[in-house]
Amino acid sequence: MKFTDYKYEHMDIEALQAQLKAICTKLQNAASYDDFKNAFIELNDVNKYINTNQTLVEVRHTVDTRDEYYTKENDFLNEMLPVLKEDIVNCNKAVMESSFVSELKKEVPETYFLQREMEEKSFDPIIIPEMQEENKLASKYQAIIASAQIEFDGETYTLAALEVKTNDKDRDTRKRAMQAYWGWYDEHAKEIGEVYDQLVQVRTRMAKKLGYENYIELGYYRMMRFDYNKNDVENYRKQVLEDVVPLDNELYARQQKRLGYDTLHAWDEKFEFTSGNPAPKYIREELVKRALKMYQELDPKTGEFFEFMTERELLDLDSKPGKAAGGYCTFIPNYQSPFIFANFNQTSHDAEVLTHEAGHAFQVYSSKDIFPIDCVWPTYESCEIHSMSMEFFTYPWMKSFFEEDVDKYYFNHLSGAVKFLPYGVLVDHFQHEVYEKPEMSCEERLATWRKLEKQYLPHKNYEGIDILEKGGWWMRQLHIFMDPFYYIDYTLAQVCALQFWARIQKNDEKAFEDYKHICKIGGTLPFRKIVKEAGLKVPFESGCLKDTVQLVREWFEKADDSQF
Repeated sequence: MKFTDYKYEHMDIEALQAQLKAICTKLQNAASYDDFKNAFIELNDVNKYINTNQTLVEVRHTVDTRDEYYTKENDFLNEMLPVLKEDIVNCNKAVMESSFVSELKKEVPETYFLQREMEEKSFDPIIIPEMQEENKLASKYQAIIASAQIEFDGETYTLAALEVKTNDKDRDTRKRAMQAYWGWYDEHAKEIGEVYDQLVQVRTRMAKKLGYENYIELGYYRMMRFDYNKNDVENYRKQVLEDVVPLDNELYARQQKRLGYDTLHAWDEKFEFTSGNPAPKYIREELVKRALKMYQELDPKTGEFFEFMTERELLDLDSKPGKAAGGYCTFIPNYQSPFIFANFNQTSHDAEVLTHEAGHAFQVYSSKDIFPIDCVWPTYESCEIHSMSMEFFTYPWMKSFFEEDVDKYYFNHLSGAVKFLPYGVLVDHFQHEVYEKPEMSCEERLATWRKLEKQYLPHKNYEGIDILEKGGWWMRQLHIFMDPFYYIDYTLAQVCALQFWARIQKNDEKAFEDYKHICKIGGTLPFRKIVKEAGLKVPFESGCLKDTVQLVREWFEKADDSQF
């Protein structure tokens, strides 16, 4: 069966509510553990059904935001899923309050019960109107970004497609492309700023209704931060400032020298080498064929997984008009299928999608049989370990993508990994500032971003791009709008992935076995325990960043970039 044959059903919300109420009654009135367990299985099946249809709408809507049918279905779900959530939460409460819960704990992962605790703290029917409004505003932001049509050198580009030109070998082309790219954001800054302000206000209202001082605490509960808190994150950000920013400054200085420029401008940052950035030598069809061979050779399980993905056409990779921005991996439970969505742009990004998003997909493919469905995925920071580590485990096959430029790719990819860390914590820090002071105007938010940017990314030179000098970069960061506080996760996972990279450098044969192990356990453990299961250090631990960064520094000291 191919993805196009996966059947979407418009959900009858009233019928589902009645079904969930009946399940709730069964859970409450169960006379034996068997009765209780059967009702729990029924609840799991309903969750899978809802999740399957919701995911099919999300995928088909983002593949073409102009499709009227799936746009309407997306709007319908934005309105109705928060209503349905009340009945699901009631069922979950019945599970937790049952006298049989202690027996269930012997069969169901601990994270299921941690999720229920977070859910209790983050949901009440009184916030359903705000949740509906939040969904609509997030979809509105996606539609604004997807609508971009930018004229450049006689052709029309989407934002994703224009990024190719920002990597061009010609400096003037890069400059003009970046000015055109950010010129579009400048023209739409008021509209985007207003959407974000409405999102901040609606999330703040949610928090106040639930009795919180501001959205931050609620945001952590919604993100299912099981085993770390705001203080852990704050201390981690300080370590990034202390240990990572100095190395990145050295790498940017080295880049400027390598390029022979007096100043490294914003349009130069993505351009690492005078000979041009590494780019895959093949178009999408050939890249996918080579990725299939790579995964078949990497491990029997990864080969089986990628064969499944290609045979069922579970990859939508081309950038095209009307397609939503970004890339993601999702899971369609009733078909036990991961799905990879991306916007290929003929840069090294394309190879990274086939490793990063495939890392997510391999994890969920490996853990797809976990019961209940709630524990198939881990929390986000753990998810990203799988994706970012897969980028490193596939290094030996990158020559088949980049050919003679493979060493250039390694240099570019590893430097990108450590350069990303300060940006990732900047996104997180910015959101803490925003939700601590929700009354800020758009102009104040711009200024806040720029102030923090100068701490974490002191090398930035925005001469010639006013919107960036004002602090507008955050407007392109999808997560800030769609998934508040989902970003520090990438950096925590990157630190874990870099530890896997270090083990690969030492020819540690157990490294990939540990990786497969944490993919298979899915979401059955919280973050710190998953990291320990992988044989890695938890990023919050004192000295973890210092040790990891030192190994990366030593690699760069030995690397000869003059050949590029």
